[in-house]
Amino acid sequence: MTNLAADHMLEIAGQFDFDGEIISLEPFGCGHINDTYLVKTRRDGRQFKYLLQRINHKVFTSPLEVVSNIEKVTSHLRKKIAAAGGDPSRETLTFIATRQGPNFYISGSGDFFRAYKYIDRTVTYQSADDPMLFYHSGKAFGRFQRMLADFDASQLYETLPSFHDTRKRYAALMTSAECDIKSRAADCERELGFAERRRDIMPVLLELKDSGRIPERVTHNDTKLNNVMLDEDTGEGVCVVDLDTVMPGLSLYDFGGSIRFGANTAAEDERDLSRVGLDLELFEYYTRGYLSEAGEILNGTEKDYLPFSALLMTLECGMRFLTDYLDGDVYFKTAYAQHNLDRCRSQFRLAEDMERKMGDMRLIVDKYR
Repeated sequence: MTNLAADHMLEIAGQFDFDGEIISLEPFGCGHINDTYLVKTRRDGRQFKYLLQRINHKVFTSPLEVVSNIEKVTSHLRKKIAAAGGDPSRETLTFIATRQGPNFYISGSGDFFRAYKYIDRTVTYQSADDPMLFYHSGKAFGRFQRMLADFDASQLYETLPSFHDTRKRYAALMTSAECDIKSRAADCERELGFAERRRDIMPVLLELKDSGRIPERVTHNDTKLNNVMLDEDTGEGVCVVDLDTVMPGLSLYDFGGSIRFGANTAAEDERDLSRVGLDLELFEYYTRGYLSEAGEILNGTEKDYLPFSALLMTLECGMRFLTDYLDGDVYFKTAYAQHNLDRCRSQFRLAEDMERKMGDMRLIVDKYR
């Protein structure tokens, strides 16, 4: 999906009950899926800021269910935050309703929009240049998990069915390679072999759930560093954002996803693979922060498999990039022809390094469990 024309976006923004007159609207952020705009308004000399987003309905085919999940989860968080003496308007997302009442607007062309209050005096980071940023990110996601521990996950829609079913991700990859609709499979024989050699580990987390050893919980499912708003003065986590993928899942998905993104020594799409690896210092900072908040609600098996979850989520993400490359780049936004293949190669190199460092990762978890 591409950014819409400015005049049309101003018309869309006018459907929401923003405080004051709209004075600017511009593209914002760097997400792979949705289109986001920063809206500024002014009233009586005061300026206000909001985020307006168009949900990618090719990815989220039931956007009403996405909004329903977010409404339920933020309502629960708002009560927990208020009971703890916090500020719900700052520590969780706040919908801005349309002038007609609902928390969403569907345009004449069928595009689906929603808006949030912008959280001032916060920043996000694409990489944890300071390990304490990753520590505070870990605390924020751990707190998110802890505050939702008593929320019945069955109340939520599974908006992306089998999102972290790594077995199905592998099957989809092999199907895409076999169909080879874009004649790209020859470019990635090595990557396909890498995934195939690890097919036996792909069912592990789901088998633990099916056996009752780990519980289903409310999970974020996109726990990247840049999905935590950090206080611009203290660096502490303020609010977990980008809740589109909130649904029933496993705590290990969230921990593993954070490590995959944040403890990488290089960018997610780094082409120089010699720069890619797991930063054990960052892994320790995140683990310490996460377990300081979520440690009390996780069971022993969940803690045992924290290091493995980082490996599995990295492998899974690499397979998703590779599948999208084979399918013609229909899911993730790309900047050039081999972007998704480069992303896959980076993820697989990171997974390989995690395999080498698994023992060190386990020692770190044992230190803080």
